[in-house]
Amino acid sequence: MYLPMINSISLQGRLPMPALLVLLLLVLCTAACHAKDDPHHCEPSSCGNIHNISYPFQLNDDPNKCGKSMYNLSCEKNVTVLHLYSGKYYVLAINYGNYTIRVVDANIRKDNCSSIPRNSLASYNFSEEDPYSIDMLKGQGHIYWGDAHRFELSKPIIFMTCDTRPVSSYLYMDTAPCINAQSGHPFVLTGGLNASDLWDSCRIELMVLTSSSIGTKDINSSYIDIHNELLYGFELSWYYSYRGSRTYWECYVDTDTNTVDCVLGATAIKAIFGIPCVVVLLILKLKRRHLSMFNVIEEFLQSHNNLMPIRYSYSNIKKMTKGFKDKLGEGGYGSVYKGKLRSGHLVAVKMLGNSKANGQDFMNEVATIGRIHHVNVVRLIGYCAEGSKRALIYEYMSKGSLDKHIFPKEGLISLSCKEAFEISLGVARGIDYLHQGCDMKILHFDIKPHNILLDEKFVPKISDFGLARLCRSDESSLILTAVRGTFGYIAPEFFYKNIGGVSNKADIYSFGMLLMEIAGKRRNLNALAANTSQIYFPSWVYDQFNEEKEVEIEDATDEEKKITKKMLMVALWCIQMKPSDRPNSMNKVVEMLEGEVEFIQMAPKPFLYPHDMPVG
Repeated sequence: MYLPMINSISLQGRLPMPALLVLLLLVLCTAACHAKDDPHHCEPSSCGNIHNISYPFQLNDDPNKCGKSMYNLSCEKNVTVLHLYSGKYYVLAINYGNYTIRVVDANIRKDNCSSIPRNSLASYNFSEEDPYSIDMLKGQGHIYWGDAHRFELSKPIIFMTCDTRPVSSYLYMDTAPCINAQSGHPFVLTGGLNASDLWDSCRIELMVLTSSSIGTKDINSSYIDIHNELLYGFELSWYYSYRGSRTYWECYVDTDTNTVDCVLGATAIKAIFGIPCVVVLLILKLKRRHLSMFNVIEEFLQSHNNLMPIRYSYSNIKKMTKGFKDKLGEGGYGSVYKGKLRSGHLVAVKMLGNSKANGQDFMNEVATIGRIHHVNVVRLIGYCAEGSKRALIYEYMSKGSLDKHIFPKEGLISLSCKEAFEISLGVARGIDYLHQGCDMKILHFDIKPHNILLDEKFVPKISDFGLARLCRSDESSLILTAVRGTFGYIAPEFFYKNIGGVSNKADIYSFGMLLMEIAGKRRNLNALAANTSQIYFPSWVYDQFNEEKEVEIEDATDEEKKITKKMLMVALWCIQMKPSDRPNSMNKVVEMLEGEVEFIQMAPKPFLYPHDMPVG
């Protein structure tokens, strides 16, 4: 049965000892009663050298019941692969005894000591809500007290480049003869870095992890030892998140407020309250037309509060935004303000207007985004619903929306080719997760630059689920009573029913239009274009490729031109007029983006209207 993607619910305050004992007893009894809930009847899967892929892990083509979507693995060329934070890692071992998985960066080669990890990864990448952590919990059981019972599984390795050779120090290890730089001196450091350790002329290039026990502090150690540590890979623990989504209880003492904070796992909450999480039933219950919109929303939240993120009062909202002091933006839905939680984390607070449509958008967002967690989907932290006051609280994205970076105003620096590609790939993976990574398929229906947010590292996050629809994973098409989306990104099947039904391919079309704009750094429709042939950018791109001409990019290297061409060719496939001519799934789109441009065939010419298409 589907478990909502809410990792914990916090009970704050002074708990009387009898009440605490009763709750602990309930949780422990729940653990005993639900000991047979695990789907251990599924046969373990295998891929390459990994033969024990079982719950909570599953391969992409395994039945959904055999694992949890957040622990999906893929089998690529007979190698088990984990995609983590937009990075690709090969799985070396899975240890179900201590809840760890050991992985290695896909870019590391055994016979080439000059190969280095492609993806930067450090402890700050991981949060409490993530499916993996680099911490190990000491001991077993269901009760843990604070962080004293954790120790790190992996240590950092830091790649640096220094303009001048640093003074002699055991901290700095020369990478020669494996790695040399055209300018500066490359070094690595192991075991962490304090600000005082950083030489003035040095800069950090890459931070990675290793769990190898090989010693590198010996005076005779060399970079070969470092390379061997990288080959060993690093361990991740899924115990903390895995137990948190099952039967789990954790208490901390807040020394600032002298209160006890306790956390219950989602399955424990489910068992205690006994409410199954079936989203379809939630939506059906909303169709009681005799209720006002306020009452409908209140019933939705009260009846199914175990599905939701944290609920805040309106007074909490005013406090966290300091009286709505810092406005980030405004739109037809309402306004967005910058806020700060008591923990110190920054958030974006979207205050919705009072229209009925906004009430429906509110429920859509909470019912969809409130149940999922993915690195490329913005996280809904909480919400507020007090009469006409409605708010959604998201993680704060410091770089703002994507449109500000692909259509930059004067004075702003546009994205590099590499950044544009990584953002495109991240968005594609996020949409693929919405379509295939959840128990129910989530169709977004409003993919556009404004709805893609960027964090401080330019990691893209899909946002604004007000128009999203939930449907069964086996539903091939939907019957919709109204057009959904934004002009310029809406799939043509919304208007022309004879070309095909509305399905997941509507999101593929919208992504194609987005990808075209990211690669071209211009809007697809531009009536002010100097050349009339460039008014509809996709048609002009097709003509350039069809005539074996290059799409000119100022000051671009050959590699950047190659990447841009790949993005444009994938986009041409995604924006085909007929849904049947587009890629079958976003997973296929991801494969095309990750592959080589030479293997992508030329797509047919894109058309604005069906009557422009050739007959025959």
